[in-house]
Amino acid sequence: MNPINKKFKSLVAATLLLVFTLLSNFASAAEYVLDPDWPKPLPDGITWGQVPNVTIDQDGFIYAFHRADPPVLKFSPDGELVETFGAEWVSTPHGFRATPEGTMWATDYNRQTGHTITKFDTTGRILLRLGARGFAGVGPNTFDGPADVAQAENGNFFVADGHWNNRIVKFDKTGRYLMEWGQRGSAQGEFDLPHTIVIDRRGRVLVGDRSNHRIQIFDQDGGYITEWDQFGWPSGMFIDDNDILYVADYQSLRGVTYGSAEDGTVIGFIEGSEPEGVVVDAAGNVYTGEVTGGEGGAGSIMRKFIKQ
Repeated sequence: MNPINKKFKSLVAATLLLVFTLLSNFASAAEYVLDPDWPKPLPDGITWGQVPNVTIDQDGFIYAFHRADPPVLKFSPDGELVETFGAEWVSTPHGFRATPEGTMWATDYNRQTGHTITKFDTTGRILLRLGARGFAGVGPNTFDGPADVAQAENGNFFVADGHWNNRIVKFDKTGRYLMEWGQRGSAQGEFDLPHTIVIDRRGRVLVGDRSNHRIQIFDQDGGYITEWDQFGWPSGMFIDDNDILYVADYQSLRGVTYGSAEDGTVIGFIEGSEPEGVVVDAAGNVYTGEVTGGEGGAGSIMRKFIKQ
């Protein structure tokens, strides 16, 4: 083949690949549009604090777990604040996640008065609490900066005891300690800030190993399966009813990457927020919670992205 023709064909192929990539990125971004009117303004006396996490209940109400009083803000689907609670049982909000049974877990990682995880119903009534406020530890009933909790269908739950302990702790549905795994490091099964944790429909435990820039995947006995590094620095994760994994990253990719929860294939990216937490409603709309803001704004807000 003429070297000039070969070079020309290579240039055309590279150009087509670039155009395809740009069009794919545009299509993914166009799938979600920011709703500037959601949520509605907060009533007098309540102001936004940092929002490390958001969640949604079985009736479609969306919750913000924010670092101001009252810490739990419950919103109707149209963005109206309908209820608040939590001031009596949390110092510094962090992890916040609904369970398969319709209750919720929250974690408090305050170094002086936190180190607890609390299970509660949608009215704020406490159902179970583990850890001792203000006492950090590595024992079966103490934590050191718990970051998140994920509950399995059988009621067993897993704590990402992440900010300073770098371990995953497993309990039965009554709160009885079963086992743990992990230590600080970068090898398989080691962690450097396990910040978020979810359980997929196959029963696998996905751990957002944030400072190692990866998601590690385990069975429910701590057996290592695989890991993914294509989702950035995972601060928050959520898996929707369509088996799509959404990963919030405010430090590196600065947005939400979403893809297959089965094999990790990336489908798209949502920009316009620098999120620490993420949740998705039944219609596919995405909600993010912001802590730092960064280049995308001042932070301390929850945002809604409407699926087109």
